[in-house]
This record gives sequence, C-alpha cells and structure tokens, in this order.
Amino acid sequence: MLQFLGHLHPVLVHLPIGILLLACLFLLQSRKDRFAHLQPSINFILLLGMISAIASCITGYILSQTGDYDEGPVNLHQWMGISVTGISIIIYYFRRKVSLQKWQLPLTILLILLIFITGHLGGSLTHGSDYLTQPLADLLNNDSLTTFKRKPIANVQDASVYSDVIAPIFQEKCYVCHGKTKQKGKLRLDDSASILKGGKDGIVIIPNKSVESELIKRITLPREDEHHMAPKEKPQLSDNDITLLKWWIDEGSSFSKKVKQIDQPEKIKTALRMLQNSSEEKKVDLDVPQSPVEKADETAVKTLRDSGVVVIPVAQNSNYLSANFVTANVNAKIISLLLPMKKQLVWLRLNNKPVNDSMLAVISKCTELTKLEINNTNITDKGLNYLKDLKQLRSLNLVGTKITIKGLMQLKDLKNLQSLYLYQTNIGENDWSEIKKLFPKVSIDSGGYDVPLLHDDTVIVKPPPIKT
Repeated sequence: MLQFLGHLHPVLVHLPIGILLLACLFLLQSRKDRFAHLQPSINFILLLGMISAIASCITGYILSQTGDYDEGPVNLHQWMGISVTGISIIIYYFRRKVSLQKWQLPLTILLILLIFITGHLGGSLTHGSDYLTQPLADLLNNDSLTTFKRKPIANVQDASVYSDVIAPIFQEKCYVCHGKTKQKGKLRLDDSASILKGGKDGIVIIPNKSVESELIKRITLPREDEHHMAPKEKPQLSDNDITLLKWWIDEGSSFSKKVKQIDQPEKIKTALRMLQNSSEEKKVDLDVPQSPVEKADETAVKTLRDSGVVVIPVAQNSNYLSANFVTANVNAKIISLLLPMKKQLVWLRLNNKPVNDSMLAVISKCTELTKLEINNTNITDKGLNYLKDLKQLRSLNLVGTKITIKGLMQLKDLKNLQSLYLYQTNIGENDWSEIKKLFPKVSIDSGGYDVPLLHDDTVIVKPPPIKT
C-alpha cells in the first residue's frame, strides 16, 4: 500500500502546480479594480492548492524512501516542495487577517518562484539533471534535436571498449533510470564500480556469461513484460546495442582494454563498423533494404487492412512495409494478398496463427523479407524448405513450432541470417552444438532462461496458525 501511495506522487504533484499558479494569477490580477470580482474565489482556490500540496508532500516522501533516487537532489526537491506548501498556507492565513494582507504580493511572487524551482528539481530527478538545458546545448552545438546523440568513433579498433562503445549505450538508454540522480532498484550504470556492484537484487553482469547476466535477461525480455528494460515507454536498446553488450560481457567485461585487444566475430565487426558512422544509425537500418523501391499498390494494401492486417511503413518516408496479422484471420486466400506488395514487404508477423507449410510456399515469394515471425504456428520441416529462398532474411522466429534440426539444415545457406529463435521446438538437447556449427555467425536463442523472482514480484500469503 505504501508503494502504491508513493507511486501516486507523479499524478498528484501536477495538481498544486496548476491550482496554486492559478491562485497566484488571481491574486495579482485582483489588485486591479476591473478584476476585483476574482477576490471571492481566491480563498477557495488556495485551499484546494494547499490540500493537494500537502498530499503531494506526503506521497513524495513515501516515494523518496524507495531508495531509487540520489539522496542529495531528493532532499532539495523535498524541502522546496515543503516550502511551497508552507508559503501557500501562510498566504491563505494572511488573507484572512486584514493587517497582514500587505504581505500578499511578496509572498505570491516567492510562491511562484518556489513552484518553478520545485518543478525543475522534480523534472531533473525523473529525466536527468540536463533535461531542461540539453535542447539549448544541442542548438548551441548546431546539433539537430532529432539526430542520433552518440558521436561517431574515428577509429573504432583503437577505441576503448568500455568508454567509447559500452558507456555511450548506457548513457543514452539507461542513465535516466540508473544514473547519478536516479537509481531504480538501487542500480547505477554510470561507473565501473557501480556496474560490478549491481543493485538491490544482486549483481547484473557476470563476466564471460552474458546469458546468465541479469542485465541481458532483462533487456531481451518481451517489451510488454513488466520487468523488461528499458521500460516500454522509454527509448529502447537497438539490436546493435544488445549485440555489443552481449559481446562485451562474454569477452570478460573489460573496463580498460581497447577494441582491437578483444576477439571479434564477423557479426561484431559489422556492429562495430556502424559506430564509426553512428550519426547515421537512425537513418540506416540493416533490416530495411537501402535500395529505393516504388510505392506498393494502394488497392492491395487497402484490401489487407480491410481484412484486419496492420500494414504500416517500417520508417518515415519509406515505401518498405511491415505486415502484422495480430487480429486478422489467416487462411490461404489472405496470405496470397501479400504477393502484390512482395517488393515492399520486409517485416512479417504471423505469430499464433494457423500458418501451415503450403502458406510458406506463398510467403517465400516475398523475397525482400528481412524479419519473419511465425512462432506458435503449424509449420514443419517441410515448410522450412521454402524459406531457403529468402536470401535477405536476417531474423527468423520459430518458437513453439514442430521444426527439428533436420529442417534447419535447409537454411544453412542464408548468409544474411543473424538471429534464430528456437525454444519450445522439437530440437533435442544434443542438437544445439550441431546447430551452432551450422550457423556459426548467428545468434541462437534457445530459451531456458532462469529469471529469479524479485522480492516484490510475489506476495506470499501464509495461513493463520492453527489454534489448539
């Protein structure tokens, strides 16, 4: 219940800001004769502002006890909030005493100033200390606010693997929740000692064992999972970010070595080369073909959408498309509707649908596909034979299907394949080593994660003792 009350603080805190600022506006304006009619409403508005300010202080104090925020900034924000509440109470009291009303003007100006300072401190705690000033810094540096913030690395092989490759990932995607001013779960990722120390639930990286590291487990959970990092409403780590983090951990989590001192499979070399042109990372997505393509037939797209298929561009100003059968019924007829847009279709999701092998024969004609998700469908090894024609395929999700290692062997010549999701299939325990030999450059996801329960994941209810 206390945690629930603490989490109400971001909801309640906006009430006193708006209400008290309105009261201040009325106080200032009512000094003029033509706005004297505002006077009767000021006391009521102040009363509402006081009550909401008190509630905000209480919930804010409860939230501060979670330990998710740096103590110094929290204390300053807390006392500024208490000051706002105190000044609003004083103004309310002074208005009821004619002899003290002369102090209303300076106290009103002071209250406005305190509200802005308190609001800024609260925003800094939530979004980072440079949240307000960062846009100005970007403008002064002639950087567009929409461009990628990480700077290109002139020579990535001579760069420091942590300072130049890994730390910028944490800084851009993780510091908001796990930086200097805020430590969600008491975890900081802004220096080496804190990273190795971990958070309130223990260590988050295990050198040489990325698959067992809590950090990797959390960032690879489904986005809708409540324990997924980063939170689904925050900017997400890219596939390239995740690849580099796994590599860094598997190679010992060094904080001092240079990139060239660490073993680099071909997949990692590709990911590192992207950092030399990181300003283009948002513009260049390897899962989207770089060659131009004409716009898809609008009639074909409309027909699919009318059938319940979500068809959208994969990027702004791009003619390449993504199709998601999240709500649509799937049959041979609707699958055939994909063919008029086969040149534009690059991402296809058919999860949890009655897709069979004969439908894969049709899908295989969409040769520009780079991502295909057909988990929990009815496909078998026979259907995989059709997929060997998808030469651009980079990611293939086969979770929960009946495929075996025999079927996978048919895909060994897909040179661009980077990710295979294979858990809950008919692949035997003894087959995994062979699969890794078949796909030496591919990230194989075999499932079997062991994500420990956090202390607040579960409420344990014990029966009352039996009276004898």
